[in-house]
Amino acid sequence: MPEEDRKLSPKLASARKNWEERKLNPSLKRGKERKPSFVTSSGIEIKREYDPEDLNGFDFVDDLGFPGEYPFTRGVQPTMYRGRLWTMRQYAGFGTAEESNRRYRYLFEQGQTGLSVAFDLPTQMGRDADHPLACGEVGRVGVSICSLADMETLLAELPLDKISTSMTINSTASILLALYLVAAERRGVTWDKVNGTIQNDVLKEYVARGTYIYPPRGSMRIITDIFRFASKEVPNWNTISISGYHIREAGSTAAQELAFTIADGIAYVDAALKAGLEIDAFASRLSFFFNVHNNFFEEIAKFRAARRLWAKIMKERFGAQDERSMMMRFHAQTAGSTLTAQQVDNNVVRVTLQAMAAVLGGAQSLHTNSKDEALALPTETSALLALRTQQVIAHESDVGDTVDPLGGSYYVERLTTELEKKAMEYIARIDDFGGAVAAIERGYMQREIQNAAFIYQREIEKKERIIVGVNQFTGGGEPPGDILRVKPEVEEQQRQRVAKVRAGRNREAAEAAIARVEAVANNGENLMPPIVDAVRAWCTLGEISDAMRRVFGEYKPVSTV
Repeated sequence: MPEEDRKLSPKLASARKNWEERKLNPSLKRGKERKPSFVTSSGIEIKREYDPEDLNGFDFVDDLGFPGEYPFTRGVQPTMYRGRLWTMRQYAGFGTAEESNRRYRYLFEQGQTGLSVAFDLPTQMGRDADHPLACGEVGRVGVSICSLADMETLLAELPLDKISTSMTINSTASILLALYLVAAERRGVTWDKVNGTIQNDVLKEYVARGTYIYPPRGSMRIITDIFRFASKEVPNWNTISISGYHIREAGSTAAQELAFTIADGIAYVDAALKAGLEIDAFASRLSFFFNVHNNFFEEIAKFRAARRLWAKIMKERFGAQDERSMMMRFHAQTAGSTLTAQQVDNNVVRVTLQAMAAVLGGAQSLHTNSKDEALALPTETSALLALRTQQVIAHESDVGDTVDPLGGSYYVERLTTELEKKAMEYIARIDDFGGAVAAIERGYMQREIQNAAFIYQREIEKKERIIVGVNQFTGGGEPPGDILRVKPEVEEQQRQRVAKVRAGRNREAAEAAIARVEAVANNGENLMPPIVDAVRAWCTLGEISDAMRRVFGEYKPVSTV
């Protein structure tokens, strides 16, 4: 609120007036402040100082509460990191399943506590390695997975009944989940013993990232089928990680990331309810995935606001009764878009500050980016340094020794409330469109993000926003010579592996399984059982995706101009 509108108590008003006359005004006469105005990425004014009057109307119990209880502003567990540190889940995957498996086992040996799988673009888009559109992309930005053979190799020697696995996959999430489950059962691990998350958040693909296959309504059908199937068959699996990360990477503000992510979450809950699921039967398995950007305090406030806002929505809008349905559990990843190819060692500092914000904001798991990711996939050395960054924070800084250490800060509490208000305004507009799916179909969120990205880039170019090593302090710093390069022969190896799988399977059984997937896509039954059966029959990811393509079609993006 404007300073003149604040209702100061007599004692505070007198003290403020005295401070302004004796200290502030003489200082401002001697020299101007660094900038004419200070604002966050979301356009929230940052005042010169904050005091108790900034929390007028603030209710400790209703707005803040205690850790582990509604509205979960201070965290989803009563003891948070005093009881257990966040999961250190380093995102990795490249080339073949054998290469990625070696990287996973190396990271676990170095103290990583969760598996996070990156897939290449053909896998994300439902194309096998031998498809013409996969040419030049196999194994480039993640591991290539075409069949059960690849998945079994990827997971070799990893204790599937003891680890938690996150798979960053969306349009083909149903198939990757089926591949994982069948690989586990072939190892003798029952589905109730596997634990993990599929991202499975297709709505943000239309908004920000682009690895979609089917139109939104067909995609929502697949997602709700996964919800229903997993609630009965895979009780410890998080069936969706509703992702603001890529929304932020596309250029959104913190408030937009918060609002659009929660709006997508509302759409998924609505779809599940319309499909006949009970709110408390699936809501506790929803999880979230956020970006950690550069504005240190805004990011901390964003996480606190997200928990409080989601709790209120689940309780008041959807009538959830189980407190677990109201908890927002989230993974965080440092912001890839803030990494620079210039002076790459600066990225270590950026990542450290962002990781600290995630911890102070109460993340359940965290990935720290490697310093060379603006140039290529990380080398083993830089990936280890990124992991060590988390370990130093966890074991040497003692920041996890108390819960929500910034709780009660005048600035952080006010910023939390302001971000929540801005997010609610966006959500109200999206509701006016008819929800997230309708807003996406009309290009609303896409346009908002594009406008925010333009403003941010213009600030950099005009040097209103300083990026060290890019538009200021540009001297020194040599690019690293040891960047990771995926070997060209990876693509041919994958082509041969796919051909071997097709040649060695029962052709009639595979064809029947694919026909069944297509039939169920048409008749409205749950798609997951026939997809699982197709995986057991050694059908490939591309074949299963194509069966659904023939029913749902492919999405064509709307113009946002």
